[in-house]
Amino acid sequence: LIRSRVRGAGAASAAILTFLDSHCEVNTDWLQPMIQRVKDDHTRVVSPIIDVISLDNFAYLAASADLRGGFDWSLHFKWEQIPIEQKMARTDPTQPIRTPVIAGGIFVMDKSWFNHLGQYDTHMDIWGGENFELSFRVWMCGGSLEILPCSRVGHVFRKRHPYDFPEGNALTYIKNTRRAAEVWMDDYKQYYYSARPSAQGKAFGSIADRLDLRRKLNCKSFHWYLENVYPELKIPEQKGTYSLLKQGGLCLESYNRDSLGLAECKSGSSIPASQKWMLIEPQIRQHDLCLTITAYSPGSKVRLEPCSPKESRQ
Repeated sequence: LIRSRVRGAGAASAAILTFLDSHCEVNTDWLQPMIQRVKDDHTRVVSPIIDVISLDNFAYLAASADLRGGFDWSLHFKWEQIPIEQKMARTDPTQPIRTPVIAGGIFVMDKSWFNHLGQYDTHMDIWGGENFELSFRVWMCGGSLEILPCSRVGHVFRKRHPYDFPEGNALTYIKNTRRAAEVWMDDYKQYYYSARPSAQGKAFGSIADRLDLRRKLNCKSFHWYLENVYPELKIPEQKGTYSLLKQGGLCLESYNRDSLGLAECKSGSSIPASQKWMLIEPQIRQHDLCLTITAYSPGSKVRLEPCSPKESRQ
């Protein structure tokens, strides 16, 4: 599906592209409002309200006009209510709704902008996860995503996939979302792996060309995305308990970043902060500093350095 969309976009002769799942029924005057929004600003990517068509009897069920696309740290898409402050600020129910991500099956986008941003990641397979990769890329590389209440399209949500995934749909989804996380989520990808531990160690192919694309486009950081686009996605609390690191009757103590030593263990309320350590796997931390080896060789020194999920020496 992903590579087919790229082929279709390449064959299209119009200046504006419309991506539309086959199992849809469009509503009255669904297309014009979206095209106008893209015509007014070519960096916009616009999606309609996606109504539900019953799989059992094809009944058409209107969806709420107060929803936007969201996700959790496992990169599971979900519909969520517009934040209350945005809802209160809306004076016109037809106003576009800023959305952190789109569902991905139905949207309108300027063709030159689609090409400029790198189309789709064609190393992803079948479908699943490509909407996150596209959404992150649009926001972080100078564009915006919105849902337009004036436009409605019905969609049949099927109970099973109509085609086979060569490696199974779960592994395909992990591969695709892992590619999105590795390219776009920076250090925050640690929360993806915490929420989806089965992704660890799964093959996802080379991402060198997508990283080059991100550098070439001079895209913003995922930290910027969280602060400016999706501040409602909260950083998970890391739970741990403080403890002593003992060797016999002595305890590891920090004097400064470069100086660690063994000192008499304290107990109770007299334990100094310099002897308190927290294990948040795989790191041993003291506040925002982590025990870090200086080299991968016997007898190498250990020092304190800022904690980073990218640092394998911690």
